[in-house]
Amino acid sequence: MARIDSISKAFDPNEAETRLYTKWMTSNYFQPKAGKTGKKFSIVMPPPNITGQLHMGHALDNTLQDTLTRYKRMAGYETLWLPGTDHASIATEAKIVEAMRKEGITKDDLGREKFLERAWAWKEQYGGRIVEQLKKIGSSCDWSKERFTMDEGCSEAVKEVFVKYYNQGLIYRGERIINWCPHCLTSISNAEVDYADQAGHFWHLRYPFEDGTGYIDLATTRPETLLGDTAVAVNPKDERYKDVIGKMLILPLVGRKIPVIADDYVDIEFGTGAVKITPAHDPNDFEVGQRHGLEVITVLTEDAKITEDYPKYAGMDRYEAREAIVKDLEEGGFLTEIEDYSHNVGTCYRCGTTIEPRVSLQWFVKMEELAKPAIEAVRNGSIRFVPERFSKNYFNWMEDIRDWCNSRQLWRGHRILAH
Repeated sequence: MARIDSISKAFDPNEAETRLYTKWMTSNYFQPKAGKTGKKFSIVMPPPNITGQLHMGHALDNTLQDTLTRYKRMAGYETLWLPGTDHASIATEAKIVEAMRKEGITKDDLGREKFLERAWAWKEQYGGRIVEQLKKIGSSCDWSKERFTMDEGCSEAVKEVFVKYYNQGLIYRGERIINWCPHCLTSISNAEVDYADQAGHFWHLRYPFEDGTGYIDLATTRPETLLGDTAVAVNPKDERYKDVIGKMLILPLVGRKIPVIADDYVDIEFGTGAVKITPAHDPNDFEVGQRHGLEVITVLTEDAKITEDYPKYAGMDRYEAREAIVKDLEEGGFLTEIEDYSHNVGTCYRCGTTIEPRVSLQWFVKMEELAKPAIEAVRNGSIRFVPERFSKNYFNWMEDIRDWCNSRQLWRGHRILAH
């Protein structure tokens, strides 16, 4: 027994916590053991991304999980809290590329294999740091079962589920409009898009009729996409346009003939009640285009530059092209007004670049069938939200869910050799 005078007068939390946690670990206190109730309880830790180190949000979330786990363990349940980390392809690749940029090198300088070596070294450094941080806050996980989402077993599980869902018709490949990051050069899902208000403009334009009988006024926040317009849409109930539906317009600067079409998507009360339709670069326009069989014309490259199909603007960045096109519209007499306008713009959640809606050949998961049991589980009370009002947000999300784009154009991540 330690002498009283040998005990430090100042409490040393680092020493005490390390000593206690080491004892818990060596005694296997966190491994599942049959309890007196005969019941089982488990939590799979939402795996933190290996992009650096934990923050206060992780500390709160994992403390709540630890509280539940310890309570069930003391209540006589056979209890498992399964820990792990997430490879987080886009986020981790962005971090590695950023670190390489400071060294003056790029992914292409290294090549795929050397880049992947860096990625695994990053995982060892930051994945290990995260695990140690979780231990430091006393997390009572069974570390003997720790997983990483690119472990061989996890990778095989991804492939198995992919093939299973494909055979069930729940995964398909098709050309659909997706969120594209011109900086990361990959598709991203709706959940990976952050929205923020940005100051912008409404450019008010006039499109002349082919027969010289006048023009249609409309406005756009993205004049550079005018190059890909394939129609102008009006609401079929709008009396102002009932006599021009089906007539042809001449697309300013391009000279292409495009029709006036009628579609319920158009809001009669908004603006002039006429909207330009660019199926390749707007999700709503894409749906309109599908209903009316419109041509899909891509005018931006993967890195958001104007394509070679428009020689005067070819190679210009989207914003540089915007200035040039607005100037030409003004000189051609097609621009009538520029109005200040604040609107909600989607950005890449990782790099902050404004995303481009883009028609692309990708893999998708059909979400409607998968959402049904998830919706029913909340409706029948199997799952409850606390506070209950959040169930409304859940239903709004799940009942209006769209097919999930689950392919990415990255060097690192699960590779499905599907043809």
